[in-house]
Amino acid sequence: MTELLAPWIWVFGLPFVVAAQATRDVGETLVWGAVVGVTGSLIPMAVVLRGVKQGKYDSHHVTIREHRLVPFLATIVSVGSGWLILGFGGAPREMLALSVSLFVSLLVMLGITFGLSWKVSMHSGVAGGAMVVLVVTFGPWFALVGLLVALVGWSRVVLGDHTTGQVIAGVLVGAWVGGMLFWALT
Repeated sequence: MTELLAPWIWVFGLPFVVAAQATRDVGETLVWGAVVGVTGSLIPMAVVLRGVKQGKYDSHHVTIREHRLVPFLATIVSVGSGWLILGFGGAPREMLALSVSLFVSLLVMLGITFGLSWKVSMHSGVAGGAMVVLVVTFGPWFALVGLLVALVGWSRVVLGDHTTGQVIAGVLVGAWVGGMLFWALT
C-alpha cells in the first residue's frame, strides 16, 4: 500500500481526473493534468531520486525528518511554478484550486515538520486530501476512497515509518487544509 498509494502517484494521477471533469476535453485534460502532475509529482520525485542516488536520503520515502527540507522546498518551488503556468495559461478554476490547495498543504506540512519538529505522514496527508478532492469533484460515493486512506495509514504504521498520531495528523492536514481549500476555491 505504501508504494501503490505513495504521494507521488496520487499527485500525478489526481490532476488528470480533476482536469477531465473540469474540461471534458481530452486535449485540455492532458495539458492541465500534465502541468499539475509534472510540477506536483514528477519534478519533486526526480529531486528525491537524485538525492537517493547521491546518498543524501535513505529511500525515496525520505523517512528521516531532517532530510525532508530540500524535497519540501523543491516541491514548493515546482508546485508554485505550476500554479503560475495555470494562472497565466487560463486553466480551469478547478485546476488552479487543486494546485493552490497542494501548495498550501505543503506549506502547512513544512511548518509541522520543521516548526514543530514532528514527522507528519505525507502519505496519509496526500491520500486524505485526494479523498476530499474526489468527493468534491464527483460526489459522496467517493468517500469510499477513505478505505484506501486507511490502508495507507495502516501501512505507514506497520512499516514503522510513522506513529498512529503522525498518520492521523497527516490525514487531518490533507483533508482539512488541502481538501477543504480545494472545495472553497471551487
